[in-house]
Amino acid sequence: MGKHIVILGGGTAGTMTANRLCRTYGREEARVTVVDQDADHLYQPGLLFVPFGAARPDHLVRSRPRQLSPAVGYQQAPVERVDPDARTVHLAGGIRLDYDVLVIATGARLLPEETDGLTGDGWGEKVFTFYDLPGAVALHAALERFEGGHLVVDVADLPLKCPVAPLEFAFLADWYFRRRGIRDRVRLTYATPLDAAFTKPVAAKALGGLLERKGIELVTEFTLGEVDGAGGRLVSYDDRELPFDLAVVVPLHGGAAYVGRSEGLGDELDFVPVDPHTLQHPDHPEVFAIGDAAALPASKAGSVAHFEAETLVHNIGRFLTGKSPDASFDGHANCFVETGFHKALLIDFNYDTEPLPGHFPTALGLPLLKESHANHLGKLAFEALYWHALLPGRELPGVGPAMPERGKKHLHA
Repeated sequence: MGKHIVILGGGTAGTMTANRLCRTYGREEARVTVVDQDADHLYQPGLLFVPFGAARPDHLVRSRPRQLSPAVGYQQAPVERVDPDARTVHLAGGIRLDYDVLVIATGARLLPEETDGLTGDGWGEKVFTFYDLPGAVALHAALERFEGGHLVVDVADLPLKCPVAPLEFAFLADWYFRRRGIRDRVRLTYATPLDAAFTKPVAAKALGGLLERKGIELVTEFTLGEVDGAGGRLVSYDDRELPFDLAVVVPLHGGAAYVGRSEGLGDELDFVPVDPHTLQHPDHPEVFAIGDAAALPASKAGSVAHFEAETLVHNIGRFLTGKSPDASFDGHANCFVETGFHKALLIDFNYDTEPLPGHFPTALGLPLLKESHANHLGKLAFEALYWHALLPGRELPGVGPAMPERGKKHLHA
């Protein structure tokens, strides 16, 4: 029997890693076990569309085990803790799994209760999030009832999953209210802890310009300290206030709780530190992390997990044969930004190169940092790619893990 590879987490990152491992190694070389606490695989990019009635909640959820190769073992149980020194995972119910390689892919969890007042008065009535399915469904009903007033979209703090999604929500809200004919009765504000609309200067300029053209107020360096649901106020740590009639908040994020219970595994936010280019843990070489669970200076987005997976699977193979890992992951991220009116823009960047104008993946590809209907169609087509190509671990023709330089225009911010 081959070496035992245990993957904690059966979401985007864990599923594609397990399936890629099975495509790469036979059972005599490695056996793969995936652990997750439930059996529902959620297509998270679809959550953005649920509040606007553009996606059906039941279409976003499929069976988690059915997304895995038949060669993958599946264990449904919460993780209690990991003992890295003993190379053992302890699951609820006294179940113990020994491993030769451990992959942490349990993503990021929402921590709304960590913000004073967020889950208090007004939660689910005029304070919502769309970052989980129940919240997105409840927000859909609230938007249908909303006839005017001040809607604030607020990012509580960093890091967060899919950093462009809150911006997309603001853009789609503008489109939604215009379509309903009540945009003139709605004040839209986007509040962020960043000092601009986005992290990188060229992209921040383009996205900030879009906010301005759509009449969406931008409030920067606003880190959420308190929510006064009864009084309709968001209060920052520096005591600035944003009044609201409807607040859409992206809560604080942290890593999986078991990481904090596992000595020497995670950081203070329960994310797992790994080398940014090899994805290997600095203190436990048999431990790797991928996707939102990893403490990396890269976006917590599905595309990043996709680009990481090739490096991860390759380096697991090198580890099992006693070789040093290859430092081949460059932080590549690629995101469609839905902007409403059946348009989207596309950004493509990595650790060293910020989003730039041009085309992707070559000079004849989709336009970068520019609204287009083609990018909107690309965003919609991604769902089919997700279920039928990315999760099964298949390669996408012409889209490799390394960020392409061809077709990009290098400029000053």
